[in-house]
Amino acid sequence: MEATRIVQFPLNEPSSDVRVDGDAIVVSRLLVRDAALAAFVAERPDEERPGLVERALKIGLLALLDSGVTVNVDAVRREFETMLRQTEAANEKAAAMLEQTLRTNFADGDGRLPRTLEKFLGDRGALRSFVSELFDESKRDSAIGRIGRLLGTYFDGDASKLAQLLDPTRMNSPLHQFRMEIADGFEKLNTRLTAIEAAAAARAVERSRSAAKGGDFEDLLEDLLGAIARGAGDTVDRTCDEIGAVMRSKKGDFVITLDPGMTRGVDLRIVVEAKDRAMSGREMRDELTEAKANRSATTGLVVFTPAHAPAGIAPFDVRGTDVYCVIDPAAPDLATLEAALRLARLYALATLRDSSVEFDGEAVVAALTGIRHQLEAIKGLKSTLTSIGKSAGDVSSGLDRLRDGIIERVLDAEAELRRDASAAASG
Repeated sequence: MEATRIVQFPLNEPSSDVRVDGDAIVVSRLLVRDAALAAFVAERPDEERPGLVERALKIGLLALLDSGVTVNVDAVRREFETMLRQTEAANEKAAAMLEQTLRTNFADGDGRLPRTLEKFLGDRGALRSFVSELFDESKRDSAIGRIGRLLGTYFDGDASKLAQLLDPTRMNSPLHQFRMEIADGFEKLNTRLTAIEAAAAARAVERSRSAAKGGDFEDLLEDLLGAIARGAGDTVDRTCDEIGAVMRSKKGDFVITLDPGMTRGVDLRIVVEAKDRAMSGREMRDELTEAKANRSATTGLVVFTPAHAPAGIAPFDVRGTDVYCVIDPAAPDLATLEAALRLARLYALATLRDSSVEFDGEAVVAALTGIRHQLEAIKGLKSTLTSIGKSAGDVSSGLDRLRDGIIERVLDAEAELRRDASAAASG
């Protein structure tokens, strides 16, 4: 049990006392003098009066308790309102001081910051004056003036340091030694090229006076004829250094033996002469006659260089039963040589009409007749080309078409011969 705390109240009777025992309030010898309250209690039965008095005491104490809380709330409210008024006054004072400070430092025109910015960044400010003096081209002491003088010293005019450094004619310039080395190198190169040209010219003169030049042309023809013969089944033999059937004669630079399947087993040959020197028509006919007899050939093929070809035979022509053509050693046209060789093969095959071999000579003769007509047309176009310069393009195209027509006729004749050979073999 907790200690009993006695609370004295200023009651009507001095002898009355009130004590608190734990959570209980004990009132002894309580006397209340009030006629109305006494009449109110008297109306109640005796057994209800203790409860009524107890409730009345509770109600009174609760009323006093609420009255005390209300008094405390009002006191707090008054204190808060006082503090709020003080805070508002302090805020107004602080705002006024802040406004005054901001106006002092940032006000337009009169503010400390605008005055400072105007002093340094304005039209007449320190920075503008400094920049103007720094980049004033008219002042020699300005930065841009000093830079201009410095650049002029190194880059302006023939007396500048850069011009002196890059002038190859100055003895002390870095490029002078380079110039001398390049000049010496070109001098040596010029001397060497002169020697090479002189040697080449001497060799050319010597070759033109000897048989070496002809040997080069024969080497070229050997390669070209070999390439053509491999596709046709013929054989090519270089015989320029061999003696033939005629005593002590080496006429006939090449001998082409036709494919036996095409000739029905007959040994049919074409002799080829390579000419890189000028010859008259009669001399060429006599040499071909001797070459065909020396190599047992039925047809002759003469290949000229452009510088030594007779007039009117380019790209190829038929003289009697022999074929003439022109091949440029610098730019050989394999198609021209192949067409001339195929034409010579047809003339060689045409000689089989008089042999015992079954052969459609009419087809060959018809093909050769058409070829001759086209060759005559080529000669006519060449004459036109010589006399009419403005028609050169049309005439050249006509020449190409006629040459292609000749090749087609040769191919048709060869195809007819192959069909005859196949029919004979199957029979």
